[in-house]
Amino acid sequence: MSEHGTATGNGNDTQFQGGVKTYRAYTAGGHPQDTSQPAFPVYHRKFGNPAPLGLFGFALTTYVLSMYNVQARGVSEPNVVVGLAVGYGGLAQFVAGIWEFASGNTFGATAFCSYGGFWWSYAAILIPWFGITDAVPKEELASALGIYLSGWFIFTFIMLVASARSSAALVALFFFLDITFALLFIAEFTGNTNVTKAGGAFGILTAAIAFYAGAAGLWTPDTTFVTIPVGDLSRKD
Repeated sequence: MSEHGTATGNGNDTQFQGGVKTYRAYTAGGHPQDTSQPAFPVYHRKFGNPAPLGLFGFALTTYVLSMYNVQARGVSEPNVVVGLAVGYGGLAQFVAGIWEFASGNTFGATAFCSYGGFWWSYAAILIPWFGITDAVPKEELASALGIYLSGWFIFTFIMLVASARSSAALVALFFFLDITFALLFIAEFTGNTNVTKAGGAFGILTAAIAFYAGAAGLWTPDTTFVTIPVGDLSRKD
């Protein structure tokens, strides 16, 4: 049985409702200000895992470009990858990176947004409308591309070190991706097509690891009967 009561003094009321003490004061204008109104509940919506989207966007685009680099089926020009680089490798990874920021994962956000930016910038180099390749003298273009790729080699090494406490799959991914960038910028500096093919081969391996890591994030007990390990390296508290 609930109890209701009011104690009044100096223009203020102390109310008892069901044994709970609430307080109501009167402002200078004579309007009541009380604490009897309960607060509205705060609902927290659970975010989905953006990592599989980013990993698949990276994996598929890297696989296609690497197949061109090894000249699979006699294809040597990479221009067909532009659509994929813009629409999936660039866009999907960038969106996944923004979602990682919202989830509080700085590492994932930095990786996905950066490599999404890589694919957009690489596509811009290949799109004639931007005029990038036409603006660079032909004798300087290979060196310019080599410098461009060497910058990504440096960034990938930083990400490799940062991935040490993530998972064995991600460490392997960044390790082989760094080798891929190293071979590709060396190929641009030397003009050696065999080095380009070697870079393409390592790129295919990198894409395979990214596909694996993406599948590991997507194949959970909530969605499938198949799960695969990634080699958790996170610190155990």
